[in-house]
Amino acid sequence: MSSIQTIHINLYILLSSVLFCIGVMGVLFRRNVIIVFMSIELMLNAINLLLVAFSSYWNDPSGQIFVFFVMVVAAAEVAVGLAILIMIYRNTGTTDINVLNKLKG
Repeated sequence: MSSIQTIHINLYILLSSVLFCIGVMGVLFRRNVIIVFMSIELMLNAINLLLVAFSSYWNDPSGQIFVFFVMVVAAAEVAVGLAILIMIYRNTGTTDINVLNKLKG
């Protein structure tokens, strides 16, 4: 029996739900783009935690393999998002989302 199976699956679900809710709150209520990106990453990590927990619980490695693909997409998202953020900061001088709404035209 692996160590992940000694902890009941409900605790993993609870922890992942709390992390996901914190991420949603960060996306909805914060105005700084960097914190919004960090909140999105927190939500992705909450989902990854559930995938690994259920994968280990059912002794199926496909969930853990899928986590690697999610991590690759998240890394690409961060690279592209930060590049866009740097360009916006150079043009506007701020990372506030409310200032970016004025760029709509």
